[in-house]
Amino acid sequence: MTETSAATDGTILLAAPRGYCAGVDRAVDVVEKALDLYGPPVYVRKEIVHNKYVVESLSRRGAIFVNETDEVPEGARVVFSAHGVSPQVREAADARNLLSIDATCPLVTKVHREAVRFAKEDYDIILVGHEGHEEVEGTYGEAPSHIQVVGSPDEVDNVVVRDPERVVWISQTTLSVDETKMTVDRLRERFPALIDPPSDDICYATQNRQVAVKHIAPQVDVMVVVGSANSSNSVRLVEVALEAGTPSAYRVDMASELDPAWFEGARTVGLTSGASVPEILVKDVIEWLGERGFPTVEEVRTETETITFALPRNLRSELSAQGMEDARPHARRKSGPNHTS
Repeated sequence: MTETSAATDGTILLAAPRGYCAGVDRAVDVVEKALDLYGPPVYVRKEIVHNKYVVESLSRRGAIFVNETDEVPEGARVVFSAHGVSPQVREAADARNLLSIDATCPLVTKVHREAVRFAKEDYDIILVGHEGHEEVEGTYGEAPSHIQVVGSPDEVDNVVVRDPERVVWISQTTLSVDETKMTVDRLRERFPALIDPPSDDICYATQNRQVAVKHIAPQVDVMVVVGSANSSNSVRLVEVALEAGTPSAYRVDMASELDPAWFEGARTVGLTSGASVPEILVKDVIEWLGERGFPTVEEVRTETETITFALPRNLRSELSAQGMEDARPHARRKSGPNHTS
């Protein structure tokens, strides 16, 4: 570790990949395109993604965020968030004649389909995830009579199944890779015949951001993670940094929440952002640190992401009918004065 004198020429190690993943980029784009196409208001059930800045920015453009579909006027337009919804939510929207646009991340949709498939085959399904998280609620709603939610290795002992030979696990997409492995290992100790999902449920972006943090964590005195408190993958990045050897790690929504005391004696600061964070917020942190003795920025890249997801079919069709550009698949948006550039 570097020496602990006051920094005047400190360095920022900037993790890459960081920030927006393809699913978040798509979801934000869905709301933006809907506002362009239909005009405000466009209703959104829950936060479109778990980022305070993004939600506030879209609210200023005319998006109205609600907790449940019964808060949306009958016959109005509603967007389902990137975290997915249960069949019961879709039915409630249909009952109110709402015009729905589904911005669920395709990787979350994959987990939903796994739940439906295994339930039809009458397996007991262990959903590794955090009780109360919107994504977990949506997945659980696909097969509530077959699914049990397990949030940590310590909860494994409480699992009760009908047949130990017919148990499968699936997971929330934004978990810590290491903690999920610990939970699954405990499950397998209890149920040796435990079946794995057909492909990894933890999304590529979550894993890539954790790998990048693990790589730089032993090299820095302080790690800063930009992301909101309700962003599961952002919170996990703080935990990953500490477990990988960073002496201290902090999560902030934006640069104004940084505390100069955190960096006293530091020479190297690690910086990353969760998968729902626009790059402009990271740039603000870099500027803040640059004014306080960390002028050098070195990007440390461990993976290059090229995945993009198409917009929902009904939105694409209506954009096309109105002669409006559908830029999907498109290059990752450039950073600018706000998240929409």
